[in-house]
Amino acid sequence: MGMFCFAGKSVNEGIALGPVLVLKKDRAEVRRRTIKDAEAEVLKFKRAVKEGMEELRFLYDKARKEIGQDGASIFEGHGMIMEDVEFQGRICDIIRREMVNAAYAVAMTGDVYAEVFARMEDGYMRTRGEDVKDIAGRLIRILEGSGENVSSINEPVILVADNISPEETVRMEKENILAFVTVQGSTNSHTAILARMMNIPALIGVPMKLEEINTGMKAVVDGFEGRVIFDPTEELCVQAQKRMDQERKSFLLLDRMKGKESVTGDGRRIRLCANIRNVNDIKEALRNDAEGIGLFRSEFLYLGRDDFPMEEEQFAAYWEAARSMAGKEVIVRTMDIGADKQASCFCLEKEENPALGMRGIRICLKRPDIFKTQLRALLRASQSGNLAVMYPMITSVEEVLQIKKMVRDVSQELDREGIAHGNPKQGIMIETPAAVMISDELAELVDFFSIGTNDLTQYTLALDRQNEKLEDFYVPHHKAILKMIHMVVANAHRHGKWVGICGELAADLELTEEFIRMGVDELSVVPSMILKIRKKVRELDICSCEI
Repeated sequence: MGMFCFAGKSVNEGIALGPVLVLKKDRAEVRRRTIKDAEAEVLKFKRAVKEGMEELRFLYDKARKEIGQDGASIFEGHGMIMEDVEFQGRICDIIRREMVNAAYAVAMTGDVYAEVFARMEDGYMRTRGEDVKDIAGRLIRILEGSGENVSSINEPVILVADNISPEETVRMEKENILAFVTVQGSTNSHTAILARMMNIPALIGVPMKLEEINTGMKAVVDGFEGRVIFDPTEELCVQAQKRMDQERKSFLLLDRMKGKESVTGDGRRIRLCANIRNVNDIKEALRNDAEGIGLFRSEFLYLGRDDFPMEEEQFAAYWEAARSMAGKEVIVRTMDIGADKQASCFCLEKEENPALGMRGIRICLKRPDIFKTQLRALLRASQSGNLAVMYPMITSVEEVLQIKKMVRDVSQELDREGIAHGNPKQGIMIETPAAVMISDELAELVDFFSIGTNDLTQYTLALDRQNEKLEDFYVPHHKAILKMIHMVVANAHRHGKWVGICGELAADLELTEEFIRMGVDELSVVPSMILKIRKKVRELDICSCEI
């Protein structure tokens, strides 16, 4: 067979050249068997659940060490489903009612759940259907004593598959994965998220037939143009290698940006900061010469656990972050739980539309005991360095006034207890159209704004950003969003307050110049983008042009 090419959707840029490893999942159909002792079969199922939970705990710990809490939370979610009383109850009911083997009952229940999730409108919930398939597959493998095994990967390969489960991505040795190419998946799938974390090129939605692709054949993955070429010609391999060499040289050239100011040719300055999930990410922020931490996502202290982080645990994390940045500002966003970031310890009720439900500051104000614990830790840690606090999902002046009162109460409480604390600057996230429209009033109450463009785009365009079916309607450069950003900056500056952007748009190099023209004071991005944006900034000469 000669060279053949497929187009797909790129979820991470880059070029990869290397041998293919086809991950095939030809799981045999689970056979229905009649049993004589239902209770013995139920016990067998319960033992499989226990073994499955032990596997998930192992994978959770491994993922947390290798890719951070964000990726590890996938397995926490799998555990919640596996231990779900209703899920287990349905399986046990089928075993007893139909007198069938546990593996068959699991397969039947898994198919029903996956079908229900697949029919849901919400993109996040549809993704849960894949999770149920993984969970059922794990239990069946344990019950049957066999099943699919991820091939041992001991050399760099381009992984080709129908889809890649979270478990498979964690089990693989990351340094041996050059790229992902899958038939299924969405930009918000686990595969896409992990590819971005690993910073390797990845394509999804590739219309290929796995039986026509052989392990060992060579391939070129182009994450810039969204295509994969199997059995490329020698000429194409040479071109790919040259582009990979150019990419490496570009990274080396970016190192020259370290230590330099983020200032345009005509003297306009902008701060370039890092978004982080935990204290471990600070190393990457410092390695990329971040001028501060523009967004510390504190909710990751709450995810993947059954209990709330205590005051001392939170204090230690915030204190370490402030200390590590050695005087550079660290902005901690209070817990933004809800929507696509569910934490089991909050026991949130299921909602028809979680993106419009109980999330962000709404949970904080409804659960003041939990919120005050976080505020105590933040106020105490703020004396160790340049630490600031900001609050998510603000929609009204009244919410800000409530927050300020709670901060005063906590401060007075610490004073009465004789506990030392600081008085950190207070800011808010601008990520709802409501906050944009009253930003002139809000600016009088806070020290700074940080614009969360991900949610601002979702709420302004009235679409679920987790729904892959709506990707064609998701327009990040929409004029409405840019006008809103401009309005917020103007209102903040009128009151002498600064404005940053910490959403995905902050890393969009096509908008860097426009943001500087608007007067945006800070861009906070993933650490790997800081030097790229600094290079772009230093190449600009905006002069006295107006917007």
